[in-house]
Amino acid sequence: MDGIHDLGGMDGFGPVDWRAEEPVFSQDWERRARGLVYAVVLHVENPTTSLFRHAIERIDPADYLASTYYEHWLAAAASLAVEAGLVGLGELEERSGGRFPVARPVRPNTQVEGPVPPTGRFGVGDRVRVRDFHPRGHTRCPRYVRGRSGVVVRADTAASVPDVEAHSADRRAEAVYSVGFDAYELWRDAQPGVRVHVDVWDSYLEAAR
Repeated sequence: MDGIHDLGGMDGFGPVDWRAEEPVFSQDWERRARGLVYAVVLHVENPTTSLFRHAIERIDPADYLASTYYEHWLAAAASLAVEAGLVGLGELEERSGGRFPVARPVRPNTQVEGPVPPTGRFGVGDRVRVRDFHPRGHTRCPRYVRGRSGVVVRADTAASVPDVEAHSADRRAEAVYSVGFDAYELWRDAQPGVRVHVDVWDSYLEAAR
């Protein structure tokens, strides 16, 4: 999804706060938030990781930037619970003591439509280009590779397309490839000779000239 929620991240927000010994959970409530996500997803329609990820993508950008990783999980769990009728927003805000930042509604026209494209079209060594597309809903195609060319370095078995399963009960299995991109092709100011590998589904790609 385009914007601040893009899978590939965005630059211009300063250095990454990274610690070598960072714990999985820095506070105990984060462990409970993770468990809450699994408990909620079991009780919603079309329970998938893609549905959960899209709930995070629907968080208001200002709230998203002002909250932590597991606060995103908590907001997504609460949003899915409200949308499924498991809890009312009023009850949620009464119990939390104020406004609760639930996600925005799913935008219209987010479903992937049209004929199912052929899959397994590429092999190791093929030069490919990521389509320059901008979906209104969920995608696992980071924006920084769209419109860029690379080489298939590994062909994996078919897997369900996240863009489809996030928005419907349909499932569409496509070949997944690890595509190697020259960092200069992606960012122009990167070190020459550095390569970045990104896993992409077949329908994200087209043959490069």
